[in-house]
Amino acid sequence: MAVHEFDLVVLGGGSGGYAAALRAAELGKKVALIEKDKVGGTCLHRGCIPTKALLHAAEVADHVRSAASVGVTATLGGIDAAGVTAYREGIVAKKFKGLEGLIKARGITMIAGEGHLQKDRSVRVGDDRYVGADVVLATGSYSRTLPGLEIGGRILTSEQALALDEVPAKVIVLGGGVIGVEFASVWHSFGAEVTIVEALPHLVPNEDIALSKGLERAFRRKGIAYNLGVRFQKAEQDEHEVTVTLEDGKTFSADYLLVAVGRGPATAGLGFEEAGATVDRGFVVVDEQLRTGVPGLWAVGDIVPGLQLAHRGFLQGIAVAERIAGMEVAAVPDTQIPRVTYCSPEVASVGITEEAAIAAHGADAVVAYEYNLAGNGKSEIIGTGGTVKVVRQKDGPILGVHLLGDRVGELITEGQLAVAWEAHPEDIAPLIHAHPTQSEALGEAFLALAGKPLHAL
Repeated sequence: MAVHEFDLVVLGGGSGGYAAALRAAELGKKVALIEKDKVGGTCLHRGCIPTKALLHAAEVADHVRSAASVGVTATLGGIDAAGVTAYREGIVAKKFKGLEGLIKARGITMIAGEGHLQKDRSVRVGDDRYVGADVVLATGSYSRTLPGLEIGGRILTSEQALALDEVPAKVIVLGGGVIGVEFASVWHSFGAEVTIVEALPHLVPNEDIALSKGLERAFRRKGIAYNLGVRFQKAEQDEHEVTVTLEDGKTFSADYLLVAVGRGPATAGLGFEEAGATVDRGFVVVDEQLRTGVPGLWAVGDIVPGLQLAHRGFLQGIAVAERIAGMEVAAVPDTQIPRVTYCSPEVASVGITEEAAIAAHGADAVVAYEYNLAGNGKSEIIGTGGTVKVVRQKDGPILGVHLLGDRVGELITEGQLAVAWEAHPEDIAPLIHAHPTQSEALGEAFLALAGKPLHAL
């Protein structure tokens, strides 16, 4: 068995893993990056990038349908599933090639194969062993299912849904969270009949209630159906369709069932516990610095409890690389990490909800303001409705920013700055927003909370 020595060994080449590898190499470390599939992980190949390409294609289809409303003559002849696939795969291929080139340019050693952590904290790949002064675990996540619900045939996860070579006529989406509402949005825009089944009382249930209710209204107007507050019981399929039964006896039938009930940490059978790491329900337990408790062993990304977001993985990977290099790096809480759901309309948020703010500070100490995008010129131009909601502590800082509307994901960074810097609305109110932009809607909310609304009463 050959032994290879490095300053840093990274197990997993997804968002968190490759970010750690790139930053460590930039800081002069000798780095090995182990990946069993393709560098870039789920986000690049089966998640963030390909799904957002689908969502853009869906947006184009919607624009063609509504072209006459802006005086443009256009006709939607249909959706070319093969053409959409080629477009999506072309984007992924370009990003993959660019990432491979970046890793090569930084002098990182890529190892193709499945790595297993050993008791001595080395990583075994086949007959080779990779030893690092530090090791970063970044093995990512997988699509969850429910007990008794077997994936296969007409029952799909998001990975199989991406690989479909047709636009289904009728689809059931099990789960009204991020993945579920994004695929529901795509398929509806492509012409499918879509029904979302969510066991909790609202769509995107982790968001502020104002956004959940707003998205439900928007989906209802579009014709996306949903059934809320009743749990799934079973699914049965034959060669023609799949039928879902809920606990109240209600049934739904469709061409396909998409199972979108979240993602689980990919840690089973990789030797983490045997090496001394604590694993709780599949997640690797770490401190706020992302240390596992085993000297020199760190964990980042989807295997760490909290938000499962690619940009959280980037942030954690960079932070760990810098800590290994001896730099002081402040921990960033999940409340300061922006969250975007890219359905139409988009949902974007950072900080805490009004409900959470009241629980933390008391109802009398929390003030919230909602600004309707109907009053925003740019939103009217691009044809989107929605809302901007800002939550603040009374006479204190901004605690949460919550947005609903097409393209509002591009605004959430300003919200992140306001929350992370504990800005008061009075601090931001003097800063003008360009006109006409959707960012003005966020500015209007800050103005209102500062006691001097301009375009609102």
